[in-house]
Amino acid sequence: MNISISLASKKTRHAVLKPSSNPPIIFTPGEKIRDQAGFMRGHGTYVSAGSLKATVAGVEQNINKLVTVSPLRCRYNGEIGDVVIGRITELVHKRWKVDINARLDAVLLLTSIQLPGGELRRRGMEDEQSMRSYLSEGDLISAEVHSVFADGSLSLHMRSLKYGKLGQGVLVKVQSNLIKRSKNHFHNLSAGVSVILGNNGYIWIEPTNDNKDPVGFEVDLQQVVEIGDRQTISRVRNVVLALSYYKMLIYDTSIQYALEESNKYTVSDLLTAEACYDIVNLTRHRLQAMDE
Repeated sequence: MNISISLASKKTRHAVLKPSSNPPIIFTPGEKIRDQAGFMRGHGTYVSAGSLKATVAGVEQNINKLVTVSPLRCRYNGEIGDVVIGRITELVHKRWKVDINARLDAVLLLTSIQLPGGELRRRGMEDEQSMRSYLSEGDLISAEVHSVFADGSLSLHMRSLKYGKLGQGVLVKVQSNLIKRSKNHFHNLSAGVSVILGNNGYIWIEPTNDNKDPVGFEVDLQQVVEIGDRQTISRVRNVVLALSYYKMLIYDTSIQYALEESNKYTVSDLLTAEACYDIVNLTRHRLQAMDE
């Protein structure tokens, strides 16, 4: 039986690159990057026979004399201040464990949330016994990275009113390196839906609601979402998946442009390869024209 294995460098989708740019060089594990003389070894590299070689499949990045290789796909590595979306997996002593698409579950301490009513006081035994009434296993939340532990796990907090428990909507998972870092990751689109772009690659899409609980723990999961809102949410979801498939950065402007270009297709047509390519290609040209 003949088996054909293609190199990672031949799998780059050059159709979504700028015409004036050079395609990035993708190094495979064990491949020589450059001679070590005059350079320092960074993440994703090792030294062998006087040469720097890659330990992962990725693209070379240089910071002065420091050479690193950024992997094409990897688990989320959090930084302080990141906005993340996660799912509660476990309740332990005065804390929740949260799945945030990282190597290790994050930790949300009882002292890192706002109590119902915004009450400011020390957490006692009654608060610890009521933890499951605030957040229970399976609940989706939006939070911010507060600190990074020595083992790489993250500590979260929900002290701001914009964070809290998520209600009815759709969760979309993409590669975390496709989420563009910006000052604001909470956006209200003109189509009437709101999106939260988690730095961990989780994107939350929900109907825009101006009457949300200010504390963030009370959500009505029995409320009926109108058919029009559901179709719009499905359209945004399909657009985000199209951008993700063609490895385009996902942020508010790219989603808005792609959403506008998708209006000539039905929601079900957005699942076809032809529609996805057409929408992403038109979106790419609009983004390039905006940058020029």
